[in-house]
Amino acid sequence: MGDPRGFLKLVRQGNSYREACERIKDYKDIVVLRTDDKAQDQASRCMDCGTPFCHAGCPVGNYIPEWNDFMFRGKWNEAVELLEATNSLPEITGRVCPALCEYSCVLGLNDDPVTIRDNELSLVEYGFKNNLIRPAKVNRKTGKKIAVVGSGPAGLSCAALLNRAGHNVTVFERDSAIGGILRFGIPDFKLEKDILDRRINLWAKEGVIFKANMCVGKYYPVVKLIEGFDAICLACGCRVPRDLNIEGRSLKGVYFAMDYLTQSNLRVSKKRIPKEKLIDANGKNVVIIGAGDTGSDCVGIAHRQKAARVVQIEVLSRPPECRTKAYPWPDYPVILKNSTSHEEGGERHWSVLTKKFIGENGRVSKLSCVKVEFSLQENNSCLAIKEIPGSEFYIKADLVIIAAGFLHPEHDGLLKDLKIELDKRGNVLTNENFATSAGKIFCAGDMRRGQSLVVWAISEGRRCAYEIDRFLMGNSNLAQI
Repeated sequence: MGDPRGFLKLVRQGNSYREACERIKDYKDIVVLRTDDKAQDQASRCMDCGTPFCHAGCPVGNYIPEWNDFMFRGKWNEAVELLEATNSLPEITGRVCPALCEYSCVLGLNDDPVTIRDNELSLVEYGFKNNLIRPAKVNRKTGKKIAVVGSGPAGLSCAALLNRAGHNVTVFERDSAIGGILRFGIPDFKLEKDILDRRINLWAKEGVIFKANMCVGKYYPVVKLIEGFDAICLACGCRVPRDLNIEGRSLKGVYFAMDYLTQSNLRVSKKRIPKEKLIDANGKNVVIIGAGDTGSDCVGIAHRQKAARVVQIEVLSRPPECRTKAYPWPDYPVILKNSTSHEEGGERHWSVLTKKFIGENGRVSKLSCVKVEFSLQENNSCLAIKEIPGSEFYIKADLVIIAAGFLHPEHDGLLKDLKIELDKRGNVLTNENFATSAGKIFCAGDMRRGQSLVVWAISEGRRCAYEIDRFLMGNSNLAQI
């Protein structure tokens, strides 16, 4: 432990952000990194506790106290090695992870927790800037061929580890570029795509083969996939959105969040969108249904597209601002989160149920809503929603974005062709070794566990890589999370 009194000397100081009035004019990264010296100072606040609960809070099992100590001592090389040992995409989690680890930080019991996520970002960016992160040399080749279908965080993490284990890995992606939700679902102001390309190019130099615009089952026959590879990992994500099957749903101007986010990212990358397909908030009254991270990202895009008004509504009640007895430390709490997009403006309303969409000339013009409250049912097993009499109201809307989450992976096509068994939620059913019902086919990420976080997808991909390596070789030298 570098400075046993570091947490007593220094207050928490994370990365800062560009001023809201400036950053809404573009899609560039909103984060302003601290200097290396300040990052080292913040690393000294890590207490090197006897039981580091941050390990349990982190899905990838980052060696947080250890690399914080190395970082504080100026041993950047050793710190980068430890970080890379457990996390395949620290430059991504350092930007978009909700920092589950920080809510488990022991220092957070009576003080502000360590800036673990910002320290991670400072560390990985130092590593790239100083050429500490380079393509790994793969000396051992097994001759085994593995296909990874899907290039989101789970697929990429799985492919990278299996390649380093000496296997020949090919990643198939049906979209126009590699990256999955990282490229098409996260706005550039949170994750500029050259950050993603930097890592993908590194893995390509290590030997991973990437094939975009390759829809398995359509342009690449399933039979060829099964016959041509010794093992297959499905990591296609959870792509079926939760819809609102209410009156007026077919009106023009009502879209799913992922369609809005994907198109925005394509426009930022200079891809032209036909006028008749354009989803643009410029000068419009925008209503976003759903208060999660996806909805928040849509808020940020609407601001940058110069919306006249942005309103975000959520059917659940407003979360508390601090921990409650229902979520004691070190559990990850359900609390109110104000994202950088919320800091840029707009309105947020809770306990609002959308009853129907109302339109004029075939286009949405307003939402009919009602306030609701929740109460336990008689058996106390689940919450029942109840409309509050007399609370009906309308919200003007020229553009509606449904950000109500996702149900399960797409069933038609690949899963149906492979005859993969599903669980009761409609996700891919696997055993404890990530193996599906179809022999040598494995599955990882949201496709298996349902809609979740990027950091969980990375964890899933790495764990699946271990199981595939063990399946092919009898044992595995890959780290088991």
